[in-house]
Amino acid sequence: MATLPDLPPPPDVAGMSLDGTEPFTVDAAENAALCRSTGVEPAADGSAHPIYYFIATQVGMGKTVAGLCAACDFDVDDGPMMGSSAVRFARPIRIGEPYRVSGEITGLVRKRSRKLGVMDVLDYRLRLHDAAGAVILEADNIWVLPRKELA
Repeated sequence: MATLPDLPPPPDVAGMSLDGTEPFTVDAAENAALCRSTGVEPAADGSAHPIYYFIATQVGMGKTVAGLCAACDFDVDDGPMMGSSAVRFARPIRIGEPYRVSGEITGLVRKRSRKLGVMDVLDYRLRLHDAAGAVILEADNIWVLPRKELA
């Protein structure tokens, strides 16, 4: 956790669990609608659209977006911004299969930006597991939390 000498440090949230409690399953009709909205037909092999990496991990993690922000002492109404998201697939997500999410916050760093002023950069990692516990994918997300109150 980095600190800026003239500012209070960010909350110490590194290592906080984001493990989900409920399984997430991709519904065939929802997948078909999502695919068609992007101009493609659903895959004939039963795999879900790849964007479900983000949907499944976000919905299946143990906190809502508002809850994740609150853990970082940030009000979701202040507008968190996605910085980046990177995924590593071990295999495709399958329609109709239940998946469990595990994960953790890997860091929260306070920085100054010319455009945003003071901001916290939140890093967190989420994994999607099949029913046997195998990791299907791992996603690393970075969010920017503008700290207008510290500007």
